[in-house]
Amino acid sequence: MPDYLQMPLGRFLAAVASGESAPGGGAAAAVAVALAAGLAGMAARLSSGHLDGAEALAERADRIREEVAPLARADAEAFGRVLEAYRLPREREDRPGRIRRALGEAAAVPLEIAVRGAEAARLASRLAGRGNPNLKGDAVAAVLLAEAGVRAAAELVRINDPEGERKQRAGRLVEDASGERQAVLGGS
Repeated sequence: MPDYLQMPLGRFLAAVASGESAPGGGAAAAVAVALAAGLAGMAARLSSGHLDGAEALAERADRIREEVAPLARADAEAFGRVLEAYRLPREREDRPGRIRRALGEAAAVPLEIAVRGAEAARLASRLAGRGNPNLKGDAVAAVLLAEAGVRAAAELVRINDPEGERKQRAGRLVEDASGERQAVLGGS
């Protein structure tokens, strides 16, 4: 499995567009959230004269970015285990349990992406409202990217764990991120 964090952007985009199953939607969601956190970090660093606590916001944005970026690879690996489980011979007694466990893991990783995305959306929304007004567009872009990452990740959770508690939690995270978008765009 290649290290997506070390790939040049063009190569990563080509890998997403390839005929391979990974990197896929989870990796794209993680990258969207990492980009959102990066933009929020930049906006926070350049808002120190406008917003008390801007340095702490920049540090938190950096932590979000550092936490979510590796989840791009983790998602691809989890999906690979789902494929492996489905490829087991149908007559194997452990096949249903292995599929169930693999799907659970395939839901857990995007849930973590959604958690960090909702946090990035909150942070960026705060910066859009009270940070450096010259960077409002960057902060709004961060909110939108974060929401997109949360929505994509939550959909993957729903697909892989349609009956579980993870689905409910992911839905709440989508609501949170959507609320931050509405706050910065005035309800649109």
